[in-house]
Amino acid sequence: MSTSDQFPNLPVEEELPTVADPVIRRLPRYFRYLRILMRNGKMRVSSGELAAMMHITASQIRQDLNCFGGFGQQGYGYNVSYLYAKICELLGVGAGITAVVIGAGDLGRALVRSSMFAKRGVDILSLFDINPALIGHEFGGVTVRDMTDLETFCKQNEVKMAVLTLPKDQAETVADRLIAAGIKGLWNFTGKELHYDDPEIVVEEVHLGDSLMSLNYRLCHKPAKKD
Repeated sequence: MSTSDQFPNLPVEEELPTVADPVIRRLPRYFRYLRILMRNGKMRVSSGELAAMMHITASQIRQDLNCFGGFGQQGYGYNVSYLYAKICELLGVGAGITAVVIGAGDLGRALVRSSMFAKRGVDILSLFDINPALIGHEFGGVTVRDMTDLETFCKQNEVKMAVLTLPKDQAETVADRLIAAGIKGLWNFTGKELHYDDPEIVVEEVHLGDSLMSLNYRLCHKPAKKD
């Protein structure tokens, strides 16, 4: 898949209709499945075909996409590359989002070494840590910088997002520093939930332990098999 296919050069909508959070959380799934269709050379897809792949109803797909204008034609379905481009636009892929990772421990290093950010158009500019033994080292091509340089670096590079992988008891203080430096989005792995009154500040909480315990529950309370 070419770079232009991965990251369509489309303007990002500044004003969008109010959309329910469950719809927003399904958009990345559309992104993933449409990528699969494009790799397989699929030119168009019906809501029914897409529903079968995603294990949701065709009605749900139509409702979701109608929140943003529909993008389909009755009797034809959806043009895969066009729908993919519109989903990318909605998700900010290709919008030039820059990010820093705070905390160069195991999780922080694993994240910068993954291809996840690049595939979604997020450019990781730096890791930050307080450990002198880590400062100056590179992981996944990303240099670890001293936390004392945090505000200056974020302002000079107009960083939009921070990924928090630092200890829980430091999360709030560091998040406040980041926001003061112009950061608008926080991807928070710390376990300390962060809340801000400013509607421009967006926090996405990631609780890996919660997901694990949900799996535990389902393993321990499986439905009885039907005869």
